[in-house]
Amino acid sequence: MSESKRKIFTGTQKAKVALAAVKGVKTINEIAQEYGVHPTQVNQWKRELLENAGSLFEGKRGPKPVNAQSDPDRLYAKIGQLNMELDWLKKKSGFNP
Repeated sequence: MSESKRKIFTGTQKAKVALAAVKGVKTINEIAQEYGVHPTQVNQWKRELLENAGSLFEGKRGPKPVNAQSDPDRLYAKIGQLNMELDWLKKKSGFNP
C-alpha cells in the first residue's frame, strides 16, 4: 500500500474551487477532477462560501478605533521623542533663554 501525503490547500485555492462551483459552468465532478479534490470537498467549500459570503460586507467603514490601553504609552513615547528633538535643536542653534 502506498503512502500518500494529504494535500493541503490554501484559502485562496479553496476560494477558487468554491467560486467555480458557485458559477455552475462545470459540474462538481469536473471541478473536482480539475483541481484534484474530492467532489464532497468541493460541495463543502461551496457551502462554506455561500454561508460566510455575507460577513465580508458587514464591516463598518472608516478607521478602526484606537485601543485605549496602548494609546497613552504611544503618546508618552512621542512626547519624549519630541522633547529630545527640541533639546537637540536648541543646542545646535545656540538658543538659551
